[in-house]
Amino acid sequence: MSFLFDTNAISETFRRRPNEEFVSWLDSLPPEHQFTSIVVVGELFAGAYHSSATEKWLTRIEADVLPRLIVLDYDLRCAREFGRIKAELQAKGHPVADLDIQIAATAVRHRLTLVTANKRHFEPIDGLTLTTFEAGAT
Repeated sequence: MSFLFDTNAISETFRRRPNEEFVSWLDSLPPEHQFTSIVVVGELFAGAYHSSATEKWLTRIEADVLPRLIVLDYDLRCAREFGRIKAELQAKGHPVADLDIQIAATAVRHRLTLVTANKRHFEPIDGLTLTTFEAGAT
């Protein structure tokens, strides 16, 4: 099984006291089964630029995170999944942020299990397989 990591799943590894069970599970996964979306990478960079330690976080993302993951582009097929998912959520009255829908669409398009601590953001999305975890202490 292969996994697409949401922003909070990657950020979990940056915490002072991350969820140890999650980190251990993550370390057990073969590298070829670890993916993320270019949308997630954009969120990580936004967080770095918002930080008072911008250079530290940019270096950490580029040196520690990106070499360990396969980064998937947001392409036309992802955009089509985005449209389907957004329309279905709107019809059900479930508002979900567009970036979360783009991340979910990438997971659905590539048939990957989305790993997130934000279960409620993604639960209403049909066709999405989730693995969730509890975030550790800050």
